[in-house]
Amino acid sequence: MFLKNIYLLLIFLYCIQILPESNFINPTGRAVKTRIKVPEGYMRIKPSSNSFGEYLQSLPVKKDGTKVLLYNGKIKTPEDVYVAVLDIDVGEKDLQQCADAVMRLRAEYLFGKGRYDEIHFNFTNGFNADYVKYAEGNRFKFKGNSVSWKKSADKDYSYENFKKYLEIVYTYAGSASLTKELQKVKSLADLEIGDIFIQGGSPGHAVIVVDSAKSKITGDKIFLLAQSYMPAQDIQILKNPDDEKLSPWYSNKILNTLITPEWEFKKTDLKRFPE
Repeated sequence: MFLKNIYLLLIFLYCIQILPESNFINPTGRAVKTRIKVPEGYMRIKPSSNSFGEYLQSLPVKKDGTKVLLYNGKIKTPEDVYVAVLDIDVGEKDLQQCADAVMRLRAEYLFGKGRYDEIHFNFTNGFNADYVKYAEGNRFKFKGNSVSWKKSADKDYSYENFKKYLEIVYTYAGSASLTKELQKVKSLADLEIGDIFIQGGSPGHAVIVVDSAKSKITGDKIFLLAQSYMPAQDIQILKNPDDEKLSPWYSNKILNTLITPEWEFKKTDLKRFPE
């Protein structure tokens, strides 16, 4: 009888085990701001209407428990680095990696708002890949390390053509070029939804802040990070390996290093898109 009770107790303890981050997961939530709950004592930050921050908070997420897939349909490994998967296609080519995912989100936001003239990214060689010129029928002409425009297609502002433009951007731009386009954020106290932790290089990496909340008492901020990675894969909301009790939230009170599951950033790596 004693052994039976011990056995039942062990089963009970096993069944009630809850991973720290699951305390903040609402399985029925279908957007970033409804899937991830805010810790007690914090208030979710409400960005201005129609802003990039509002767009990111409202991004759709796939069904709870969905695995991150690579561009080729295989499951990402390791699996224990994320808590949710954004419902955004990754494509069938190994293109939409880390910085590419950041550019994708920014471009999708601007495209959806009809702000076409603000969609432009620099290639690694410095060439300005302007979306409007592409949509007007101009195409990239590559010769060695130089790039120029050549009118060779009809005007096309369709979403399908927009995606073709982005594939070219993914191919010739990356963290090294994107980091030069972004503006430095002075401190983590100034962090906003839409900011990016980025290190340019080969390889480099970038993660984007997709949500944030503020302490009702101290005003300190916490935030959620999303990434794609190598090879190209679904965009995922990351766990916080450095603070399991707060995970998937990150605190802006870090000393020097921001530790994410697959990369470490300096707190001085925080940047944002210019407005």
